Amino acid sequence: MKALFQVADRIKPFYDVMYKAILFICKVLLVVDILITGFAVTGRYIPFIPDPAWSEEVVLSCMAYMAVLSAALAIRRNTHIRMSALDRYLPKKLIVALDLFADIAVMVLGFVMIFVGWAYAQKLGSRGFYVSMPGVSRFWMYLPVPLAGVAMVIFEIETIMRQLKALVLGEETAL
Repeated sequence: MKALFQVADRIKPFYDVMYKAILFICKVLLVVDILITGFAVTGRYIPFIPDPAWSEEVVLSCMAYMAVLSAALAIRRNTHIRMSALDRYLPKKLIVALDLFADIAVMVLGFVMIFVGWAYAQKLGSRGFYVSMPGVSRFWMYLPVPLAGVAMVIFEIETIMRQLKALVLGEETAL
């Protein structure tokens, strides 16, 4: 079992790179959102600046990507919403076991997001187009769900390994 934990510790740099890449993507999407929204709002009030028809759909798509990817980031840092009111009254090992159970459930949700989300992206996304951009498939509107599922599964594997290490070896779960 210790060998498994050593392998998990050795691939931590992979998780660090994935986290930084997804965080960078979220930051870029936020800047794009702000720029496009600012341009669209300015175009509504200043006559010589055009208000692009596509701005609302692009901003909403960027927000969808940001929302689900940033939720996956919260898994790695254990900053997602959780109930901790009873944690001080329960034994430490029970808390770790309950957290482990919750993380396994979230990982299952990640797999559902991957497979069902990909099926929706392919099936429904291929049948429609953005209203203001007829050349762009709605596939891109559904793609954030399976992408976030992949990120969730990746970060849940790390979190589950960290919790198993704490449960089996009695070590603290460090981030």
